[in-house]
Amino acid sequence: MQRNSNVRGPSMADASRANPRTIQTLQSWDAMREAFVWNVPDIFNIAEACCDRWAALAPDQIALIEHTPQGRVEWSYRALKDASDRLAGALRARGFERGDRLGILLPQCAATLIAHFATHKLGGISLPLFTLFGPDALAYRLRDSGAAALITHPAELEKLAGLDLPALHTIITTEPAPGALSLEDALEHAPLPSPVQTSAEDPAVMIYTSGTTGAPKGVLHAHRFLIGHMPSVECHHEGFPQAGDKGWTPADWAWIGGLMDMALPCLYHGVPLVALRMAKFDAERAWALIADEGIRNLFLPPTALKLMRAAPRPTDLNIRTIGSGGEALGPDLLEWSKRELGVAINEFYGQTECNLVLASCAGTMPQKPGSMGRAVPGFDVSIRGPEGALPNGTVGEICIRTPNPCQFLNYWNLPEKTAQKVRDGWLYTGDLGVMDDDGYVTFAARDDDVITSSGYRIGPSEIETCLSAHPDVTMAAVVGLPDPARTEAVTAFITCPTDARDIEATLIAHVKSRLSPHLAPRRVIILDALPMTATGKIQRRVLRDHYATLYTD
Repeated sequence: MQRNSNVRGPSMADASRANPRTIQTLQSWDAMREAFVWNVPDIFNIAEACCDRWAALAPDQIALIEHTPQGRVEWSYRALKDASDRLAGALRARGFERGDRLGILLPQCAATLIAHFATHKLGGISLPLFTLFGPDALAYRLRDSGAAALITHPAELEKLAGLDLPALHTIITTEPAPGALSLEDALEHAPLPSPVQTSAEDPAVMIYTSGTTGAPKGVLHAHRFLIGHMPSVECHHEGFPQAGDKGWTPADWAWIGGLMDMALPCLYHGVPLVALRMAKFDAERAWALIADEGIRNLFLPPTALKLMRAAPRPTDLNIRTIGSGGEALGPDLLEWSKRELGVAINEFYGQTECNLVLASCAGTMPQKPGSMGRAVPGFDVSIRGPEGALPNGTVGEICIRTPNPCQFLNYWNLPEKTAQKVRDGWLYTGDLGVMDDDGYVTFAARDDDVITSSGYRIGPSEIETCLSAHPDVTMAAVVGLPDPARTEAVTAFITCPTDARDIEATLIAHVKSRLSPHLAPRRVIILDALPMTATGKIQRRVLRDHYATLYTD
């Protein structure tokens, strides 16, 4: 694969005419917050903003660079518009109406974007689905959402066999398959004459999230939530877009991180987007892609960064910015990136219900290792307890003032859950954190991850960061297991890069010396792998539930 240096990105004049920045220029964080004003138009549609506007302004500009088993394919904005117009026409001919849901069971590929845009042009709701979901997970989401149509690869059809999905009337496959409409045939259909006009408040995307208890919940977002993501993206990517920018993330576009932290923001701003979803993350392949494509802007989850740090990499890298979120990075990864890549990793925070509300931006603020940054311009974030805002330095629930353009509309068919999540002018994240006197917020734990031991309320994040910095630890997870004397005993689970197995005492002493004796694990358990979610987050609850009766003092 050869580096392609001829892909034209947008000029700054192009970008300002299509979709202007929400952050006009980078300056001090306080100045940006003070000057910021949301400008959300009454009429707004994600497909128009990310595809059709650019197709009118610069039709031959490269929107997407897709890496497939057959080779590398470049998609212009004109091509994406034509394909999404035709898919919208085919869906309408088969009875897909405004407000209907289209399931998108696909990895990173052009068809995924085409399906999103076609849905939005019909005033429908796109429903991204992870390709590693099994039949039960798919059945629940498709049945609960009442999806009317689905687009997928033929290989996924086996999962759907025998499922009771009464609302599902149309299945489209990227290649011909029995009982399905092929995407090729769908794209032969006459294009939709004109897109449905949508308001910024109309529903556009629904992403299921499991939360901490109960069945998965459909998080319904309006078209405006794309605009709501822009201040953070433009800040943690240091004045995004800049001439020559090009983006990629290994995160699947079925999740809000992959879709909204990188894919759609790139297209919104006319920045070429690279699509390559690996069945299993390969750090060496990721490095090769970054070098060969000349990728400058990356969203790399912490798990990917840790694996990439340990892998050999090319010398001809051209990285300008790296954003990361989902788990704490720790000072060792931050220093490694500055030293080895010459790039500061900017951390950020959000959740499916209201994403990208905290961020760091090394170009405008000092970085504090362990912190997720400060409240992004346009957002107010507060650490709160039962009686309201808590003093700085106190652990409490991270809350986001509402309304704001990034917050969700509601949980699908769950008004009581929505009312619990958003109340008294605040969205309650369920995450615990602490804010310092400078406004930096440090993650402590999910509310149900807090460890109560010997009278202390202990968050696992700080201990995990300390353990992960030790050379004999690859990854770490910390939970509280039942203990008759202490209520819970701090217990660490780790994976090791070597065969070093007699390190329990060393690691306990390491935490005692680096943090505090009361934070030191009572026990260190070495595993071959830690349980992870599909988005690469450690499942502490799985460890806690499985080991609760096996390890007790």
